[in-house]
Amino acid sequence: MEENNDNIQFQISDELIEKVEHLIDSRKDEDILEFLIEFHYADVAEILEELNVEQATYVIKLLDSEKTSDILVELDDDTREKILQNLSAKEIAEEIEELDTDDAADMISELPDERQEAVISQIIDEEHKAEIEELLAYDENTAGGLMAKELVSVNENWTVTQCVKEMRAQAENVTRVHSIYVVDDNEKLLGRLSLKDLLVANPRAHITSVYIPKVDSVHVNEEAEDVARIMQKYDLEAIPVVDDNYKLLGRITIDDIVDVIKEEAEKDYQLAAGITQGVEADDSIIELTRARLPWLFLGLIGGVGAALIMGDFEHMLKDYAVLFFFTPLIAAMAGNVGVQSSAIIVQGLANDDVRGSVNNRLIKEMLLAALNGIILATFLFLFVWIYKNDIYTALAISVSLVIVIIVAGLIGTFVPLFLDKRGIDPAIATGPFITTSNDIFGILIYFWIAKLILHI
Repeated sequence: MEENNDNIQFQISDELIEKVEHLIDSRKDEDILEFLIEFHYADVAEILEELNVEQATYVIKLLDSEKTSDILVELDDDTREKILQNLSAKEIAEEIEELDTDDAADMISELPDERQEAVISQIIDEEHKAEIEELLAYDENTAGGLMAKELVSVNENWTVTQCVKEMRAQAENVTRVHSIYVVDDNEKLLGRLSLKDLLVANPRAHITSVYIPKVDSVHVNEEAEDVARIMQKYDLEAIPVVDDNYKLLGRITIDDIVDVIKEEAEKDYQLAAGITQGVEADDSIIELTRARLPWLFLGLIGGVGAALIMGDFEHMLKDYAVLFFFTPLIAAMAGNVGVQSSAIIVQGLANDDVRGSVNNRLIKEMLLAALNGIILATFLFLFVWIYKNDIYTALAISVSLVIVIIVAGLIGTFVPLFLDKRGIDPAIATGPFITTSNDIFGILIYFWIAKLILHI
């Protein structure tokens, strides 16, 4: 317990990094080992992130593979890639030997194809090698790509005594036992075994009379996001993976699902910010430009479109210049309402909370937008009326605001639903796409309504 408290309180500091750098530069290997031995592997990974590649590689080669394998898993992808480039195929294989199959497959998949073959050929444990190669065959965004082969399974025909003996042997290769799965002679998943029921059962009883025949599972080709939803819905720490014949292939644990949720959240956040591919702050200027430029170009087109629309109503602006001053307000409200509506829908789709008729959803959003619009427009009406002492101008601007908000809310609701139905990530709808489209529609509606009310 005391060690856990130390880990929780761990904080990186300049003094700590300077000390590690000094020890490395001085080649004081024993002092490095003695200093780092007390740190959790996740803390060591955080320290290595602050070092240069040569220094980080030196530490990795110095420490025992049993610890460095876990450290490598915790490192940022880019940092790990650079360190692995400085390790030989044999050295990487030694790290792989210490990892669970899912982490091992993930690490190998990051290597170039030729490098992958070289590393795999250096793995001594043939069973471990075969299991890693099996996992590499699956798409990384499926249950097969997430699962680990390490698990504890028992045969339905075993006695309780035999079961305990076999479980002890299997558990040696399993880092954490979340569940005990029951299979038949063909490895078909039948159910799960409660540890409590096992402990109180007659030692000569067969597992058939003890196990629970109900167990949640996912197909090996299930999408990673769907697996995350299932585990979240049923509060599962682990879930078994099966094939078409319900044969038990592996299991997915909660730590892998947390990574999936984190990656999906990062991707959605970048899409919402108008970045079209996964990038990091340390990426090159070319990569960052390539990721950002498409949406910036869309915004440029939207701005040009808005300018052209305003150009068509130039004669109105000469007689009612006040309309020009409220154009940014209308455009901003349209964009804000659209983003709010789309964000709620995208979040609901991600959590599988959006159900029922699309029409009902649109009607609800229209009523919500109308209520918000009327409240905001009332304040705007009073302000413009007092400011310009012109009730018709105040009416034109406030009515336009209500209609713009309603339309923006409908667009923000419909677009992500439409994209989701077409198999396109709806997170796109929370970014510049929805903002730009609502800006254009908002300005068009604004001047059109003003033209009708002011009889220009």
